[in-house]
Order: sequence, then structure tokens, then C-alpha cells
Amino acid sequence: MIIVFALVALLVVSVMVASNWWMWRRLFRDTTRGPGFVRRTGVVVIAGGWALTVGALVAERSGAPFWLQQVLAWPGFMWLALSIYLMLGVLAGEVARPLLRRWLERRARAREAASEPASAPAHVSAPTPVPASAPTAGSISTSTTGPASASTTGSTSASSTGSTAALTADPRPAAGAAPSPASGSVTATDPAPAPAPDRADPSRPLAAPTRRLFVSRVVAGAAAAAAVGTVGYGTYGVVRGPKVKRVTVPLAKLPRAAHGYRIAVVSDIHLGPVLGRGFAQKVVDTINGTQPDLIAVVGDLVDGSVKDLGPAAAPLAGLRARHGAFFVTGNHEYFSGAEQWVDEVRRLGLRPLENARTELPHFDLAGVNDIAGESEGQGPDFAKALGDRDKARACVLLAHQPVQIHDAVDHGVDLQLSGHTHGGQLWPGNLIAAMANPTLAGLDRYGDTQLYVSRGAGAWGPPTRVGAPSDITVIELASRQA
Repeated sequence: MIIVFALVALLVVSVMVASNWWMWRRLFRDTTRGPGFVRRTGVVVIAGGWALTVGALVAERSGAPFWLQQVLAWPGFMWLALSIYLMLGVLAGEVARPLLRRWLERRARAREAASEPASAPAHVSAPTPVPASAPTAGSISTSTTGPASASTTGSTSASSTGSTAALTADPRPAAGAAPSPASGSVTATDPAPAPAPDRADPSRPLAAPTRRLFVSRVVAGAAAAAAVGTVGYGTYGVVRGPKVKRVTVPLAKLPRAAHGYRIAVVSDIHLGPVLGRGFAQKVVDTINGTQPDLIAVVGDLVDGSVKDLGPAAAPLAGLRARHGAFFVTGNHEYFSGAEQWVDEVRRLGLRPLENARTELPHFDLAGVNDIAGESEGQGPDFAKALGDRDKARACVLLAHQPVQIHDAVDHGVDLQLSGHTHGGQLWPGNLIAAMANPTLAGLDRYGDTQLYVSRGAGAWGPPTRVGAPSDITVIELASRQA
């Protein structure tokens, strides 16, 4: 077993190292012409970001001084979210890269083809006519007379014509050049060097190395901008506070007098080194604004000890509902000292349901501990919470994890209220969360039992949500008799 665990850990580390090297290559190495400051900065950013992430996780779970948790949490957890979307952006860039390169190549070929006919005649200079009575430099002179003169003249004319065609447009000798001898030889100046191409001219096609660098910079810039924008918007969505969602749930056993009964369901607030007292106050104000008949806090309230987070949770004392506020533990309470938090929420005015049930005027309300409590001998006990109840009455169960629905079905529960999944929190995490839970978010039915799963009010780790907005749900019970 230890060997299997070690191999899995080695595989995970190898994949992480390889993927981050690949990300560094695409974002920093391929966008620069050679080693230098930018590449070294990339190494520091990526390696340092992961060091902060690991430090934040270790500090939170090991109970490090709270100030140290706060120092590490924001940069460490934000890098965790940012790196996910940088990876996705670079991956998408692998698809866009060849398409962009082919488009540039086609555009360059089209420009070259369009410029060839216009530029070709410029390389050939038309011969300049030379009057017979006005010999010029580069022309051929002879002193032969008589019959030989005609022969020589014909020869000279042919030779002169061919030689003149090979001369440049300006046949005059350069200043200081020796005069042409009269022995039939031709003297010509070297052609003037061609002007250097204008590198600032946007109409000129890019060379292949420049084109590759251009494509790399465009793709890397787009990936970075998309990642920063996505994480920034997702973080704003969490920090501003959850929105209210309203769902109507009909219950066959609910009496007519309870029709329209409102239960405010809030889960996964995750008070900790990132989300503190101000966030808790936003949650309380939002819940009270719905004027519920009952409040259900279904686990994962905190990520830390009562000593560190007691002041952050203090606003919960302001929760107001006609039939009170109730609480059940989540898995994170058992990472943070569940017994202490049960005592603390009771002191704040909430009523913990530890494998217990209470009879409200129109239905039974029960709650069970989270599965994580099994390691401490405090796991869920459905028989204790539901075993001796009157099954003619409707029953609503508070249970943190959706996987507890199967026990709820066996015990004749009408409605289970859960959280835990965060709706996946960070896309595409919803794909993984959906495989681990019977219902990811929303209302579902299992036999005669209905299950509602809240996405939660806060966030764990990065205070960021993408594709899974936070919510506080008001469940309005409906009587089929009404």
C-alpha cells in the first residue's frame, strides 16, 4: 500500500513539474529572443507561486500562527487559481498557434505574389540612346579609316549595343576615375548598392523566425489576459457576497398550514484567513433580508480554530428567524476542532443537531454529523436521529454531504438539505465533483426522497468561483394539500 501511494505521489509530482515547465516555456521562453531578465522572472514567479501555495495549505492544516496563515493565504491560494487558468489558456493556445501561423504564412505569400509583377521591371534598365556625334564616357572610339573603318564600325556598333545594355542607368564614370582608353575596351562603374529594406514598413511580410516569435507572444498574451480576467471576475463574485436563490419544493406529507414555509439554507461559508468577519456579516445580512421561518447552516462554517476565528464568526449571533437557526457539522469542522465549534455556535444562538431531531409545528427537522466525524467516533447516526419518529409527519434532514442521501432514503426522509460540493467551484472542477457526488447542485429526487444541494456561500482555498456562483437558497415548502 505504501509503495502504491509513493508511486501515485511520484506520478503527480512529475505531472506537476512537467506541466509547469511547459507553461514557463510557452509564457516566457518562447516569447523572448534569448536568456535574460524575463525568463528568470518567469522561473521566480512560477516556483515562488507554488511555494506560497504549499505554504498556505500547510500553515492552515498545521495550525500555524494565524498572522502567518493570513500572509500566505491570499498570494498562495490566488496563485493556485491563476495557475489553473494559465494552464488552460496555454493548452487552448496549442490549438490556436498553428492556425495563426498558417494564416500569417498565407498572408505573406499573398503579399509576395501581389508585389512580384510591379517590382520585376525595376531590375532591368533600358539602354540609353547615344548620338553618333556626341560620344560619351563608356562609348567606344577608333581611329581606323578606309575599308577597315566600316568593318570596325559594324563590329563596334554590335559590341557597343551589347555593352550599353549591361550598363546602369547612369553610365557616367565616378569622380576621379581614369578616362576610358581608346583601345576598344569598355569602362563602367559598379552598380549602386540597393537601398536597405524598411523594417518599419507593415506591408513587408515577416521572416519565419520573427513570425514564430510574434505568434508566441500573441498566444501567451491572450492566455495570460484570459487567466487574469477569469480569476479576477471569479474572485469579485465571492468577495461581494452570495446571491439569493429561491426554490419551491412540494412535500406530500406537509400540512396545508405549512404551505409557503421558508427555510434559508446556507453552507460552506469557510471563514478563515481569507474570508473573515466582514464576509460573515454579509452572509448574515443576506439571510435576514429573506425573512425566513427557519435557518439551516449545513456545515463547513470555518477553516480554523475558535481561538483564531471566533471574532470572525461573531456576526452569526445576529441571525434571525421565526423558528431559529440550526447547525450541523461539515468535514472542515473536524479539521478545525468540531467539539469547540459546536459549543461556539451554541453560544452564538444556533442550535446544533448532532444526530438529533426536533419536532417543529408542522414537520420534523433532523440533523446528522458529517462522515468525517467517523475518525473521531462522531460520525453520522441515522438511527439515533430518525429511528423513533412518527413517519406520518414530513421530515427535513440536514446532512452536509450529498452522498448521505442513500441513508436518508432508507429512513423515509422527505427532503435532505446538503452542501459540500461548491458546485465544483472552479471550472472544470465541476466534472470531477460530479463524479464524486450523486448530485452536484440543485434539486434532485431519489425514490420518495428529494435532495437539494447548495453551491455554498463562500469558497475553500482560492476565494474564487468560476462557473459555480455562490448562493444562499430559500427553500419554500409547498403542501400538496393546498
